Amino acid sequence: MPFTDIIYETQPGTMLAGAEGDGPAGAVAWITINRPEVRNAFRARTVDELIAAFRMAWGDPDVGVVVLTGAGEKAFCSGGDQKDRSAAGYSSSAGIGMDVHGMHGVIRNIPKPVIAMVNGYAIGGGHVLHVVCDLSIAADSAIFGQTGPRVGSVDPGFGTAYLARVVGEKKAREIWYLCRQYSAADALEMGLVNRVVPATELRAETERWCLELLEKSPTAIQLAKVSFNADTAHVDGITELGYSALQLYYGTAEAQEGRNAFVEKRKPAFRNPEKS
Repeated sequence: MPFTDIIYETQPGTMLAGAEGDGPAGAVAWITINRPEVRNAFRARTVDELIAAFRMAWGDPDVGVVVLTGAGEKAFCSGGDQKDRSAAGYSSSAGIGMDVHGMHGVIRNIPKPVIAMVNGYAIGGGHVLHVVCDLSIAADSAIFGQTGPRVGSVDPGFGTAYLARVVGEKKAREIWYLCRQYSAADALEMGLVNRVVPATELRAETERWCLELLEKSPTAIQLAKVSFNADTAHVDGITELGYSALQLYYGTAEAQEGRNAFVEKRKPAFRNPEKS
C-alpha cells in the first residue's frame, strides 16, 4: 500500500542517539501520522495505513521497537476527523467507516513494544491511541483529553475500559464525562505517561528508551507483553459490542448535533438537537 497519510521509516539500533555507531542489533520502526493540517486527525485511509505499517513492523525481523508519533510540533493526534464523519460514519464502508478496533488490536498484539512519542495534542481518538501503546513519552507541551461526549462519540472499548486500568475508575470517568484537558505534568502525576521532557529533548529521550529496549531479550519482552495483555483481553468482546452500538448511535440526531456543533464551532444542543 502506498502511504499518503503516514510516514514509515526504520532506524538501525547502531544509529540511535548516544550509540556512536556501536549500538545494539535491531532497528526501530517510526510511524508518523502525517496530517498536520488537521492536527493529525485520522480518517479511514489513515487507519488502514496505520494498520498496514504496524503489520510491516510486525513482519520485519530486524525491528525490535515501534514508535508512533505525529508530524509537526502541535499534535500527536487529535482523533477522528470530524469533517470526514456523517450519519453513516466516516465512509460508506461497514461499521463506523474505519477499522479503529483493528488499529487498536494491532498496536496491542504486535509482539514488540510500542512507544507513543507525544509531541503535542493527544485528544479524543488520538488520546486513545497513546493509551493503547505500551509506553508513552511526552513533551512538556503535550495536552491530553477526551472529546467524545462533546462531539457525539465515544470509544466503547480500550479507550474507556483499559484507561480505567491505567488511571483508576474515578479519574477515567472524569476524563470521559467532563472532556477536560490535562497538561503533561497532570498526565505524569496520574500515571497516564511514563516520562515528560522538554519538547526539544523528546526525540533524543525516545531514542534512549528505544536503545534500552533493543538491549533486552526480545522474547522475554514479547512474553511479558502477552501476559500484560491477557489481563484485559476480555475488552475485545466489549469493543465488538460497543462499536456495533456506536454505528447505530452515529445515525441519531444527538450524535449528528455533536458533530455539527464541532464543525460549526458552537456549543451543541444535545437535548434539543432539532432546535440548533
